[in-house]
Amino acid sequence: MRRVLAWIAVVVTALLLQSTIFAQIELGGSKPQLLYLVTIVLAVLEGPSSGAVGGFSAGMAQDFLLNSPKGMTALTLTLVGYMVGTIRHYITTPSPALPTLLVGAGTAAGVIFYGFVSFLLGELPSGPLYVLRVAFLSAAYNAILTPLLFPLLRRVAEHSRRQKVYRW
Repeated sequence: MRRVLAWIAVVVTALLLQSTIFAQIELGGSKPQLLYLVTIVLAVLEGPSSGAVGGFSAGMAQDFLLNSPKGMTALTLTLVGYMVGTIRHYITTPSPALPTLLVGAGTAAGVIFYGFVSFLLGELPSGPLYVLRVAFLSAAYNAILTPLLFPLLRRVAEHSRRQKVYRW
């Protein structure tokens, strides 16, 4: 229960920061996507099932704030969380740059997928080149923010885990 409450607090904080402070920071039509970052870090730390559940929850929270068809962001973040969590099992290097690369690649893939789904639903206001530009700029933003936020999110994950108790 403590883990769930800790990650709910992280998602709500990221959603509030994304919709208030980081909404003012725009470059080339793109903004930092903190919910992508939180979902990918959760998937890296906890695995595919936690990444998918966290992504779905974060996506639904964002969908209720946006004026778009409900479920598009939830679908995108669920798939991104699951895929990054699945990739985590094949990574053997303890490189500190790895979370940054995963967040950048996952954000770019997620924004491109979101643009593709928006295109299929007739919700895409611009062309595919605009979506690619926004995807790579958002990925760059998130990659820059990852070294700052990853240690904090890892600490939240470690402190929210249940401590092992050995009984004799």
